[in-house]
Formats: sequence, structure tokens, C-alpha cells
Amino acid sequence: MRLYAVKTRLVKVGDNLVDVILEALKKQNIPLENNDILVLTSKIVAYAEGRLVKLSEVKPSEKAKELAEKFSLQPELAELLLQEAEKVYGGVEKAVLTLKNGVLTANAGIDNKNAPIGYVALWPQNAKEAAKQIREEIKRKTGKVVAVLIIDSGLAPLRRGTVGVALAVAGFKPVEDYRGRKDLYGKQLFITQHAVADNLASAAHMMMGEAAEKIPAILIKDAPVDFDEGSYGSAEMEMPIRECIFMSTFLSDAGNSKRVKGLRSSEP
Repeated sequence: MRLYAVKTRLVKVGDNLVDVILEALKKQNIPLENNDILVLTSKIVAYAEGRLVKLSEVKPSEKAKELAEKFSLQPELAELLLQEAEKVYGGVEKAVLTLKNGVLTANAGIDNKNAPIGYVALWPQNAKEAAKQIREEIKRKTGKVVAVLIIDSGLAPLRRGTVGVALAVAGFKPVEDYRGRKDLYGKQLFITQHAVADNLASAAHMMMGEAAEKIPAILIKDAPVDFDEGSYGSAEMEMPIRECIFMSTFLSDAGNSKRVKGLRSSEP
């Protein structure tokens, strides 16, 4: 498997994302071929969709002010967090653990990193549909059948630093089910599933960086994935709470839940 960093010009609101990527690939002399996987940061997809919010235009509610005080957030950011998150569980200074589109993420995916001063970027409105449309547009403009993966930074419990997390996939199956297979010693596997899209997201995320690298896209060649014509969002990749070792453990006893009372966006 080979990964190529795709450096682009600064993506602006309203830009045609496919044109920006194709321009960058041509400039870097990176050929686009069938069964390549184009990995895009959620940030540039959000930019192209106009999913930027000016914080000075956000009016924080009393709940938002309370949340901001507890976790050292800007009240305006806290208000957006409450609007965007399906659930708010708790957090630490500057970061609140939320559920957004079935994904456990900090601050409902809202990010001021690499957003204009005074603005924050939200997640794409519908990452699954965006991945599908980008894939179809690339096929129309180039004749190439590629897959598209939209990713963001994520966190792993009790591990320092960020990893890549897949938000949406178009063109390959994001999870490979190993249940029913046998290991080296003939023992049957009962719960193992391979998070193919998340693993590719982390590989791309490592090359993209987290600051001013200007690498919002990665082109992956010869990836060991099961290509198809499907589109997949968080619903196809998420695990029910009752099956999740982390959520099931921490939420099974309501008395031990660390959620912020009165600040939940909705009941579990």
C-alpha cells in the first residue's frame, strides 16, 4: 500500500473541492487510477459546504454559560456544542466528550484549529452524502472509479494524542467482519471486527499532520480493501452502546456516570 500526500492551495468557502484536488494531483504529477482511495479531511469538506460559524454571532444560553464555566470553554463554543451534539457526557478543561452522529468525539467535532480567526468549523452536514457525491463527480470528470474516505481527528481512551477516525466512506466496505473465522490454532473468533476505514484514516492522518502542513488530502494506492459501490456513514460503522466495552461499562451504572446533569442534549 502506498500513500501520497496531496498539498493543495488554501480551500475557501464555496470552492469546488474536486477541482481543487484534481488541480493539486496534476501539479504534483500524481496519477489518479481506478481503485485508488482519496482521503479527505472533514475540515475541507466543511469549508466547501460553508460550515463555518462566526463565534461573535452566536448567542450563548444559560446552559451554555454553565458548560463553558465548568470546562473553560468560550460560551459561544459551548452553545454550538449543545446545538451540534446528540449527547454531552462530561469532560476536562477545554474538551467535552460528546456523541455526534454516533461518534464519540470532543466538542461535537467543532474545531477552531485551521479555521479563520474568530470562526470555528463544524463537521460536514452529511458526510456520507458528501463522500458519495465527490466520488461520482471524480468519475464524471476523470472517468476513474475511486473510493472516497472522509476523516477527522479522534481520541482513544487513556491514550495520548489524536488518531484518525472515519466519518464516511464511498466505494469500499469500512468494516471487515472476522467473526466465525479461525485463528492460527483453529480457535473460532467470536467478537473481532476489523475497522478498515479507521485504520486507513489513521494512516492518512499521520501524513496530514495537525497544524499548518496544508495536506488536506491523501491518495492511497493498492489498499487491501473490499471495493464496492456502497456509501457508508456513521450508522454503518457505529457499535450499539450495549456492545461497546467502554460505553456499556461506564453507563451501565447510572450512579457512576460522569455526564453533566442538566446539560445533556438528550436522554440516553
